[in-house]
Amino acid sequence: MNIQKMMKQVQQMQSQMQKSQAELSTRTFEASVAGNKISVSANGHGDITAIKIAKEIVDPSDVEMLQDLLLSAVQQVQKKVKDTQSAEMGKLTGGMGLPPGLGL
Repeated sequence: MNIQKMMKQVQQMQSQMQKSQAELSTRTFEASVAGNKISVSANGHGDITAIKIAKEIVDPSDVEMLQDLLLSAVQQVQKKVKDTQSAEMGKLTGGMGLPPGLGL
């Protein structure tokens, strides 16, 4: 393969990756558990931006359940973000024959 052609492809891919990352950063992801009584929102970087807990799910005698549900919601929203990031990056690198994760 021509090295100049390959370098041009890499530059195009970098530009597309930056654009994709900028677009992802503007998106909001949400996960809910316990019948939507707990919801967690995150931005496209995976940073938690909001947590909502319905009053009726708060039971002072069972704090562990609340903690488990909250942890589950956080893990779910982070997985959504990671899966979307991987899918977007896969679109960009899929046609170049690069090994998964190379330089990402």
